Amino acid sequence: MLKVLLVENNTRSTTQHEFAGNPVLDILKIVYRPESFIALVKESKPDLIIIDSGSPSEKLIADINTLYLHDPCPVILFTETGCTETITKAIKAGVSVLIVDDFKRERLDSLIQIAFARFNYQQSLREALEDAKTQLEDRKQIDRAKAILIKTQKFSEDQAYHTLRKLAMDRNITLGEMARNVLAMADLLK
Repeated sequence: MLKVLLVENNTRSTTQHEFAGNPVLDILKIVYRPESFIALVKESKPDLIIIDSGSPSEKLIADINTLYLHDPCPVILFTETGCTETITKAIKAGVSVLIVDDFKRERLDSLIQIAFARFNYQQSLREALEDAKTQLEDRKQIDRAKAILIKTQKFSEDQAYHTLRKLAMDRNITLGEMARNVLAMADLLK
């Protein structure tokens, strides 16, 4: 069963029965309260968040972004505001699906599938970006460690690299970790 947190933040209240009738949804309905929203989401640990907001506030968008960064899950946002600025902010904050205007019950299953597909895609991009950043940082550290070995041990660049690689293999650590160790040791010896 899919655990869904239904969050209301508007004057046109979405009733829980609009989402009822789907036997695979376990729905917890709350009213958006800025002071307790993040804590409620963390406590309820939903698989999916559906937010019904006539016009999402800056605080709501910021809260969605906080969740996306620290406790990510798919978010579907229903809004009456279709302005470009709101759409852009919502998507940048991590909203998986944004629906402007009315909700049609028969579209819910498709929207949930789209939300999960987009969320999974966003997460894979996020992980790829983090991996690329780590690799780039490792590369910088390796180059700095090689420079230290070249300077202090009079190694060629090739010798410095092979020495780092051998040390890393002998210690069963990554080349980046070995480079950080060399840099730390060089700092100690200054």
